[in-house]
Amino acid sequence: MSNLAVSTVQLVKTYGDLKALKEINLEVNEGELFGLIGPDGAGKTSLIRILATLLLPDGGSAQVLGHEVVKDYKVIRNKMGYMPGKFSLYQDLTVLENLQLFASIYETTVEENYHLIEDIYSQIEPFKDRRAGQLSGGMKQKLALSCAMIHQPEILFLDEPTTGVDPVSRNEFWEMLKKLKQKGITIIVSTPYMDEANLCDRVALIQDGNIMSIDTPQAVVSTFPVPLYAIKSSNKYLLLQGLRDYPHTASVLAFGEFLHYTDKRGELPELELLQYLKERNHSELEISQIEAGIEDCFMAFMEKEN
Repeated sequence: MSNLAVSTVQLVKTYGDLKALKEINLEVNEGELFGLIGPDGAGKTSLIRILATLLLPDGGSAQVLGHEVVKDYKVIRNKMGYMPGKFSLYQDLTVLENLQLFASIYETTVEENYHLIEDIYSQIEPFKDRRAGQLSGGMKQKLALSCAMIHQPEILFLDEPTTGVDPVSRNEFWEMLKKLKQKGITIIVSTPYMDEANLCDRVALIQDGNIMSIDTPQAVVSTFPVPLYAIKSSNKYLLLQGLRDYPHTASVLAFGEFLHYTDKRGELPELELLQYLKERNHSELEISQIEAGIEDCFMAFMEKEN
């Protein structure tokens, strides 16, 4: 049984009348790559900031690496790395100057701990004399992660690190996280991108301050309760309207060029539905049964919660 890197008990955070976190109970194992998955406003940033000792909870308790986040915040800060959602390094300093500054804060040097960041930093080292504000989104991301790693942290808190970054840089970033995990570092990463859930060991689906499910991505997907179908036609908007009017529709949601559909009867009589749609002048129709994804499960959990 792994030791716990993070543990929260009935954690609460409020902003005036808004309850951002509603009695969150969470456990993350040491060495785990753990994802907080949810849309903007779900409570991900509040939770990460509390765990990173940057925000005080209004109820409940939280421990990081066996230390209380309020009482032992100084101890935790020396053992953690933190990467906020918005690029927060000094934009008028060069790449190397930013890295040297963070190393000096933790009373170490770039040279002493270069081996910790070599895989990441080597990709931006050719631009070490460029000001941080002039870097691309992907390069800023690598610099921020290098600064978060320079003091050899035991745990990393990454708040939406891939938001607004191009797909290639997103993939590169997750490859870097996998390598860091192999070094035994616990990583907690939040993201609004449902497809990134599949890259985590376990995930917590969070919405409106509540955790709806905690499990491996595969186990979450396996809970989808009914057959799921992908449906396409020449006019997606008219198809959406048509399916909403269909008396047996349980749910219908847009996913790219397809609509994801579930039927109140469970199994869908495809020929019957095709006939219904053709009578309403829908053309180029395609229907196929598919495996549910994390986003399908997220929407199903939201409907259940509501």
